[in-house]
Amino acid sequence: MFDTLSDRLADVFKNLRSRGRLSEADIDATAREIRIALLEADVALPVVRAFIRQVKERANGAEVSAALNPAQQVIKIVNEELIGILGGETRRLRFAKTGPTVIMLAGLQGAGKTTLAGKLGFWLKGQGHAPLLVACDLQRPNAVNQLSVVAERAGVAVYAPEPGNGVGDPVQVAKDSIEFAKSKQYDVVVVDTAGRLGIDAELMQQAADIRDAVGPDEVLFVVDAMIGQDAVNTAEAFRDGVGFDGVVLSKLDGDARGGAALSVAHVTGKQIMFASNGEKLDDFDAFHPDRMASRILGMGDMLSLIEKAEQTFSQDEAEKMAAKLAKGPKEFTLDDFLSQMEQVRKMGSISKLLGMLPGMGQIKEQINNLDERDVDRTAAIIKSMTPAERQDPTIINGSRRARIAKGSGVDVSAVKNLVERFFDARKMMSRMAQGGGMPGMPGMPGMGGGASRKKKQIKQGKGKRQSGNPMKRKAEEQAAAARREQQAANPLGLPAAGQEPQNFELPDEFKKFMG
Repeated sequence: MFDTLSDRLADVFKNLRSRGRLSEADIDATAREIRIALLEADVALPVVRAFIRQVKERANGAEVSAALNPAQQVIKIVNEELIGILGGETRRLRFAKTGPTVIMLAGLQGAGKTTLAGKLGFWLKGQGHAPLLVACDLQRPNAVNQLSVVAERAGVAVYAPEPGNGVGDPVQVAKDSIEFAKSKQYDVVVVDTAGRLGIDAELMQQAADIRDAVGPDEVLFVVDAMIGQDAVNTAEAFRDGVGFDGVVLSKLDGDARGGAALSVAHVTGKQIMFASNGEKLDDFDAFHPDRMASRILGMGDMLSLIEKAEQTFSQDEAEKMAAKLAKGPKEFTLDDFLSQMEQVRKMGSISKLLGMLPGMGQIKEQINNLDERDVDRTAAIIKSMTPAERQDPTIINGSRRARIAKGSGVDVSAVKNLVERFFDARKMMSRMAQGGGMPGMPGMPGMGGGASRKKKQIKQGKGKRQSGNPMKRKAEEQAAAARREQQAANPLGLPAAGQEPQNFELPDEFKKFMG
């Protein structure tokens, strides 16, 4: 959703990094470009004005003029102000001290409240709670049935005593649900309310009556991130008519300009608490303003990626796999490869995961063009092999390849390519596990290539002969000193500011692995 905004801001910062010193004119020009980028992204005008004013005030102050790298300091200011308009700190749910915690969902029809109720229930269940979804949308056709289906998929309970489709009193259902939750010991009640195509008195009155009947601990306003500037107007109307405590953004995976969603927190003074960015039940998480700002500015979101990995991967399994790889490449089999691939697939879309890595904005097109079905094809090929072939792929000859291809519905060349890619990936992973480091990333933390590689280099360098020419020897010593200084200043081996690769490409091993 924020791709266009990210691209525009990346261009602005690229021009900024090329300047060693920043004049007032440079700051004005940068502010103007950022203003255009935000307006094009559909950010509300009052928000843009406040944002640009803050950035200019801080950029013209001492924190930039006295900085060692003024351009980086301006980017830091933009990042901090962007976090500010997104709500500042992450806001957590308030849970009741006694009795069930009541969460009421409000918003327009079509905003995705019912689907979001299921996602919220699934998320709460994962947090160790026992949620109950309550069907109080008795106007919209099949709304009650939809909530029942969503609740079943999420594996949570639903309270739906009325059939809906215009039958039943939503206020009474909401009131009865609290007693039902207490009797069945559900600790969180999620009330799904009716919406309208637009703001009207009847909608506001019904929402206010349900609020008064159940006394919710949290009223969450669900806003469709794709509806543009009307998101802000609707949020203000609900705030004044019913009142709400937090905002939930739905449909963040759309391709509409999402700037209006960025404006909601600033305009209403209520923070965004959750974001839904897909159709699956687990495409939903707490909203972190700092992480979202980092994504918009193309800096990635490593914390969310790590959290996803921790939720998906077992620590024991990871240690077992690392020990296997450390023994040697042949210990890692196609069964292990399939297991690891399925674990990664559980984390979500491959393109989304790659998009969380810093610097991946430079190869956005390649990431977007990744075919997610390739993972399924690879799994089908491996599952068409015999246990012996998975343990030792070197025995796969021409006739075996033909049989595997027929069993998995692919060409023989696809089987051959997979086996070759597996051997390359196995070699690379084994080298990383043994301390060889990732190709092109010497000394990367957690990726090997640290102390052991350094020792190896020292050992190799012991027998190196120095030139007998004093001038040449002095030049070699100076070059070695410069390399040591650069390594100390930049231990990760990453490019310096303003020197990012223009035509970034993945290492050959990764290209082969990705096909």
